[in-house]
Amino acid sequence: MNEMKKFIATPSPHIKSDETISKAMRDVFIALMPVTLVAIYFFQAYAVLTVAVCLITAALTELLFRKLMNKKPTLYDWSALLTGLFVAMLFQATTPWYKAALATFIAVGIAKELAGGLGWNRFNPALFGRVALVILAPAYAYVNQWFQPLHINLGPLDTITQATPLAMMRAGMEMPSVAELFVAFPAGALSEVSPLALLIGAAYLFYKKHISWQIPVSILATVIVLTLITGENPVYHLVTGGIIIGAFFMATDWVSSPFTNKGKIIFGICIGILIVVFRVGFLIPEGVAFAILIMNAFVPMIERMTSRSHFGKIKAVEVPMAEKKTG
Repeated sequence: MNEMKKFIATPSPHIKSDETISKAMRDVFIALMPVTLVAIYFFQAYAVLTVAVCLITAALTELLFRKLMNKKPTLYDWSALLTGLFVAMLFQATTPWYKAALATFIAVGIAKELAGGLGWNRFNPALFGRVALVILAPAYAYVNQWFQPLHINLGPLDTITQATPLAMMRAGMEMPSVAELFVAFPAGALSEVSPLALLIGAAYLFYKKHISWQIPVSILATVIVLTLITGENPVYHLVTGGIIIGAFFMATDWVSSPFTNKGKIIFGICIGILIVVFRVGFLIPEGVAFAILIMNAFVPMIERMTSRSHFGKIKAVEVPMAEKKTG
């Protein structure tokens, strides 16, 4: 006798894909390799130490929090390691290792795991960890003396004595050529050494269809328009600071960005406006990070404003009282 089986039938369209979370996370990790290698070329052991500390801290933090919450570890999905690499990319090569470790602990432990784990975080974890240290800077400066004996000196490195391009631009100093800044310039955070390397990684993400054009293009276009209006050089703004990694890697985070195309454009435009306000108007450090995190908080509202009706949904029609009685 054949066993009867029940199936749930739903209206089309149906989407079938072999894509998994671990594959997607691994692809983003691969996309960061070009800029990581350029950073290691310039900053040598300092960059290796920063990246290694953040990756190890990310893995240990996830294991710790998963254990405390009686959940199985999920290192195999690459999300913790990717967060660790992102945090490393947001710091300068000579950042004390314990500072990078603290930012990673906050990113993975608080912004990711305590928020509910992968897929539940409201804010981009790596940016949350980086900005947390900016906000906690006064307290960190007070306790920094306690950690001084733990500082690791890897020897002199000429490139770290240069001012960051963004600081040079703010101070009105003579800037390197746009070509030099675009291809490779050894100053600033690890992710800022080569916009070209970041765009190579972004092209890989576009090829793998992990990101779409709406968010990065709307961010960059808004920055260009507003910097032109304010009399700034838009090209220098695009190739300095964290705009490229923010537009293509951070703002496009699947969990903390809108799902609809219209929402993505609104999201990107607002981020671009905030970046210019922070950079030009208030000269706030980490303006890109603050801009993205602020707009992360508005994603639910943007999605409600731009979401389409559910497939098959019928609008309710009010029936007059007379019809109700006769019916």
